[in-house]
Amino acid sequence: MGMTIGVLALQGDFAEHAWMVGELGARAVEVRRAEELELVDALIIPGGESTTVARLTVGQSDRLFDAIIERAKEGMPVYGTCMGSIFLAREIEGSAQGRLALMDIKVRRNAFGPQRFSCERELAVPELGSEPFPAVFIRGPVIVSCGETVQVMASVPEGIVMARQGNLLVTAFHPEITDDTRVHRYFLSMVAEAGASKESRFPRARISVEALAGR
Repeated sequence: MGMTIGVLALQGDFAEHAWMVGELGARAVEVRRAEELELVDALIIPGGESTTVARLTVGQSDRLFDAIIERAKEGMPVYGTCMGSIFLAREIEGSAQGRLALMDIKVRRNAFGPQRFSCERELAVPELGSEPFPAVFIRGPVIVSCGETVQVMASVPEGIVMARQGNLLVTAFHPEITDDTRVHRYFLSMVAEAGASKESRFPRARISVEALAGR
């Protein structure tokens, strides 16, 4: 049985992530409630407005955000794009807004200026191969500092824009609105690795890293 990837569907461009996951042969499901999280092998937190999502953490009746924290600490892979990277960060520069605080990074919001300064840059990401990645930044954050166990995967002059810490992956850009599937393929390889681990709680992830690399 193939892997099932949840996409947090409270706000933001979750449909684009679901489409790309499907293009790579995995099943994508929208997650809005804690019990739905139990049905997935991994979770994508899409771009959107971080303060809007943060407000939903107050008085959440079905424990969705607590469930995300619990599953992530148990090893479930989680990938945050743009707003998702802010929501995963342990520290947000100049802000006390609600967050999951799972990843040992400090982020700066709107590091590239307002939306009219949105741009695409060719980004070197060795883990994705020799070809540069077409990174689209839309009011994106940057990582300004990170812990020793955080792997920096890509940077621009403004700061770090892609990083991994164990089962957690973040990008400040939006790969889901490009035709390049390599970031999502990389995340699915993380899910496959987690599924092969004896400590994993989600044995449904059966797609091998080799098979993903060949897609």
